[in-house]
Amino acid sequence: MHHDKTLGNRIFDIVNALLLILIAAVCVLPFVYVLAVSFTSPAEVAKGGLILWPKEWSLASYRYIFSTDTLFRSMLVSIYITVVGTIINLFFTSLMAYPLAKTRLRGRQLILLGVLFTMLFGGGMIPTYFVVKGLHLTNSLWSLMIPGAISAFNLIVLKNFFQQIPDGLEDSGRIDGCTDVGVLFRIVLPLSLPAMATFGLFYAVGHWNQFFNAILYINDSHLYPIQVLLRQIVILSQSSIGDTSIDTTEIQPLTIRMAVIVFATVPILLVYPFLQKHFAKGVMLGSVKG
Repeated sequence: MHHDKTLGNRIFDIVNALLLILIAAVCVLPFVYVLAVSFTSPAEVAKGGLILWPKEWSLASYRYIFSTDTLFRSMLVSIYITVVGTIINLFFTSLMAYPLAKTRLRGRQLILLGVLFTMLFGGGMIPTYFVVKGLHLTNSLWSLMIPGAISAFNLIVLKNFFQQIPDGLEDSGRIDGCTDVGVLFRIVLPLSLPAMATFGLFYAVGHWNQFFNAILYINDSHLYPIQVLLRQIVILSQSSIGDTSIDTTEIQPLTIRMAVIVFATVPILLVYPFLQKHFAKGVMLGSVKG
């Protein structure tokens, strides 16, 4: 009987592994395709078909996109928005979540109800635009960082995380003369690194990928994030992209688009390994502790 159970477990493990490998392959294949096409010569791409490994290697598309400083400028804008925006997000989210974690706060339930309301109902695109315009944030990078400074969902989860921190640790800080702000920054936040790393990653990926708000609020092309530039290359400027010195110029936009996608994706992928050790703990926020 024990032998049968062991055999069943082995079969389950094998099926499980095969299924996970299949799912992983489905997730990874698009990245492999994009990377392969970006390094493939236009002549080979012109033949069509699925390319997972270039037969004819070519850096023509990368030479083309790096021929002007437009892409680097957009990349710097995106990095600025992501870094500064994420700092703003974490600062204001933790600054609001901490007092809401305290039952002694007057009007706490009313404020939480207001936060919950924003998760279910939003003002809409046009009223939000008028608010941003009224605050004179249009055509400024602040318009991409200030309006969404606090995520209601992240705020509630972080509040619950703060509630799990023992009161004794905070009391010891107050005995040492810390104010509430001092307790937050010296005791609570250092203990909350897994949570901050997790939400920091969520916020950062959101900032890096955003393009719709930039299209709404930014008119100056010098302030375009990389995703807006990528959108222009993929959708709007296909006819204007090409290099006459390379054969089969009609297929050249595809390799250029793939090269820009690779250029826009790699930086945010490089961030994850540095946060991975905290992220594994952070995703378990709010789970039952025994």
